[in-house]
Amino acid sequence: MAAQPVSTSLQPSADDKGKVVVEQGGIPVESALNDANFASNPFIDPKVADHYRNVYEEAQYECRHVFDPELEWGESEEKKIVRRLDLRVCLWACIMFFALEVDRSNLSTAVSDNMLDQLGLSTNEYNYGNTIFRVSFLLAELPSQLVSKKVGPDRWIPTQMTLWSIVASAQVGLRGKSSFYACRSLLGILEGGFIPDLVLWLSYFYTSRELPVRLSFFWAATDVTSIVISLLAFALLHLDGVHGLAGWRWLFLIEGLVTFAVGISAFFLMPASAVQTKTWFRPNGWFTDREVRIVVNRVLRDDPSKGDMHNRMAITPKRLWAAMSDYDMWPIYLIGLIVFIPINPPTAYLTLTLRQLGFSTFNTNLLSIPCQVISIFTLLGVTRLSEWVGERSLISSLMNLWVLPCLVALRWWSGTNVNAWGTWALATTLLSYPYTHAIIVAWASRNSGSVRTRSVSAALYNMFVQCGDVIGFNIYRTDDAPLYHRGNSVLVGINLLAIALFIGTKIYYVWRNSIREKKWNAMTEAERLDYINHTKDEGNKRLDFRFKH
Repeated sequence: MAAQPVSTSLQPSADDKGKVVVEQGGIPVESALNDANFASNPFIDPKVADHYRNVYEEAQYECRHVFDPELEWGESEEKKIVRRLDLRVCLWACIMFFALEVDRSNLSTAVSDNMLDQLGLSTNEYNYGNTIFRVSFLLAELPSQLVSKKVGPDRWIPTQMTLWSIVASAQVGLRGKSSFYACRSLLGILEGGFIPDLVLWLSYFYTSRELPVRLSFFWAATDVTSIVISLLAFALLHLDGVHGLAGWRWLFLIEGLVTFAVGISAFFLMPASAVQTKTWFRPNGWFTDREVRIVVNRVLRDDPSKGDMHNRMAITPKRLWAAMSDYDMWPIYLIGLIVFIPINPPTAYLTLTLRQLGFSTFNTNLLSIPCQVISIFTLLGVTRLSEWVGERSLISSLMNLWVLPCLVALRWWSGTNVNAWGTWALATTLLSYPYTHAIIVAWASRNSGSVRTRSVSAALYNMFVQCGDVIGFNIYRTDDAPLYHRGNSVLVGINLLAIALFIGTKIYYVWRNSIREKKWNAMTEAERLDYINHTKDEGNKRLDFRFKH
């Protein structure tokens, strides 16, 4: 029997007076919760608890033996556990993402060291290499997610990292266009799916309200990586000529070895779930028996559907198709396709632009640091703001609103790519934008409504993002250099479309919720109860599910 979630819209939120409100069928119901049991508990109803107990048993959910509808804990106790999760789970996820970004982003650093000239590559061929990487990356997204769901992200992610680090280090031997293209393709294939795999693993430990903030730490690691790469490049590029190797070759070799070390460590630092932290090399585990029960039950009370599949359960073709054809998720996929395009070309061409303006290799890498530092704070700030006001679509549009005047200046300011320090200041302002990727990823996860949909939606969303990157990497062309007037005009138009898309998505979800609200309110209490217990609607197709926007 397919798992049928009961009232997945039972989501806690706090009003402006600090009271906890539970939305049941779209109707706010004030919940008198004390410190001993401050979290919303949809399993208080014995019928609901029994239903889910059967669901978890049929799915062979790995944490089903610690499911406890009557378990109570204090707020201070949960905060202590969350801090431990942040140290053990979130911090390690950030380190692994750091490793991904090292091997994914160091190409822009390498080209600041005359890599293109030494390999005989043109700007267009550099673009083609980036395109090959992105296409390979997006084609590997869904297959990687399916493998991860079958064998478990705790096994698949370390395997991915170890394999791609070997290819990354092998770039020390690049000889020309063919080897450059081959390495970019292999890296894309092996790295594809890593991000949704890691997001899925994080969702095993965090609630829907906690996940966006943790994902903001996750993507803040991108900027930290860029800063570290820039500082490392300052040192590693000085190895130019040592043992007959160019500085950029040393960069690829050493940074690939760093990723290899992280990949090997990941085999030992990624437990499959909260109940599987004890092992031969970690006999005491991360939690006491009571803490394990709290970790599992707080996640299930936030989203009961997280237990309708076990972590080694493959997604069947039927479930895959159902997730892919979920039209209610497509507005978010379209957002992923469009909204990041305007920032891709300026990001990819920052170091090349600064070199063309006369800055040295080493000053170029140092000048790329300020925007990365500022971006960390804007990223964390916008994510916190989104959670604080409970708004996703309009807050996420702040990224493109920030970028818009900068793109206009890039296109129509006479000093663009002529005035060296003015161009650097403009590019720094643009690239300090509040990155809203974390908000949108968590938004997609929340609106999926079930584990099987969430697994596929994470991959599909990221595939659309990669498609957008492919488009973005081909907007600046050689015949448009060095001012890129045509390219920047296109970016301004796409950015305006992105802002409209955020507004349209909000309108769509408000409309979808209003239709369900009318149908739900037209039902009697007996009809609602019968629907909850017997409906064949699943996940976000249930009448009692409300989309976040």
